[in-house]
Amino acid sequence: MESSGTALVVDHDETRVTALATLVKELGFEPVVHTTAVGAREFLHQRPDLDVIVCELDMEGLTWDTARRSLPELDVQIPIILISDEARADAMMTALRWGASDFFVRPLDDIEALERSLGRCRRQRQVRRELEQSRHSLEAANTELRGTIKVLEQDQQAGRQVQMRMLPSTPMVLGDYVFSHTVIPSLYLSGDFTDYFTVGDRHVTFFMADVSGHGSSSAFATVLLKNLFARKRSDLLRKNDETIYSPVAMLKRANLELMDLEVGKFATMVVGVIDTEANTLRYSVAGHLPQPVLVCREGARYLRGEGSAVGIMEDAHYEEHLIDLPDSFMLALFSDGILEILPPKNLIEKEKYFIGVFEETADSPEELVTRLGLDRVETAPDDIAALFISKRD
Repeated sequence: MESSGTALVVDHDETRVTALATLVKELGFEPVVHTTAVGAREFLHQRPDLDVIVCELDMEGLTWDTARRSLPELDVQIPIILISDEARADAMMTALRWGASDFFVRPLDDIEALERSLGRCRRQRQVRRELEQSRHSLEAANTELRGTIKVLEQDQQAGRQVQMRMLPSTPMVLGDYVFSHTVIPSLYLSGDFTDYFTVGDRHVTFFMADVSGHGSSSAFATVLLKNLFARKRSDLLRKNDETIYSPVAMLKRANLELMDLEVGKFATMVVGVIDTEANTLRYSVAGHLPQPVLVCREGARYLRGEGSAVGIMEDAHYEEHLIDLPDSFMLALFSDGILEILPPKNLIEKEKYFIGVFEETADSPEELVTRLGLDRVETAPDDIAALFISKRD
């Protein structure tokens, strides 16, 4: 008969152990025989691939109370069948308390019952093996996953460093004008981005972008927008292409490039151009909230503007506004992540609270950052970007 498993047969009586080993073999198991408790224990130390242990209850040199404590120490997960010469109730109960799978009394007349018991033990052992293999597989998968996560975190950290280096210098001072910014990503990489740079002798172009989603793909979209504005600035110098002076034209270009990217990303934006000689602002809004806030001696107000987010529809329409700026002002642009940390619950109340903060605290961007609690944000629920443009007369 082909062996269906391996059994450790333990009995100090050589005649009995030989007979029992023969019977176990006839029932389809390969017997491994030991006649001493010490020998069996040492054998178990080797962690053999056993299916069942068949052992004499009244084994010489074996205190079962000690064995009950020793088996867990050896981490033995092998089913045990105990054999005894007497059908004592106390012995049976003791065997069950020790964790025995079954109990038989000599003479072993019911061979079929023993065969069924050995089969149950083999199946039980197989289940334990499969569980152990699953545990090892899960541990290996977890180890691999932790390694992968660590690599991803390192990549994200490196990407964040690159993205932070793409931001403009802060503050940038141009005569009476001061440009500054802050970006707080909810993850390592941010879908919020801002930029400002001089164009010619008297203009400064700036934008605020809030790309949908989070993480790498959103950050890549901000790289595209940064590159677009840099290209159009270069086109002015090389080709006399004045697109960079037009917020509407820049939004239309951004709209087409995001759609051509075909990654399902869109972005709300504000694009503006300041003429530092005329002290005027030309701007366009593409679905961006909160809208830009202009603060001066007369108070604080939103700069209104209509237009859909870029990257959604090819024939998107954008409005362009031209306003004269006060002699002294602060212009503030935020991504919508700022709304997540404001105390009110609904959007209307948040916008009222937001404009109220500007009316109460308009001396400097630093005071505004403190008043809004940005200097205390450790983990933002959403990316937060802020751009400040100030002028003092």
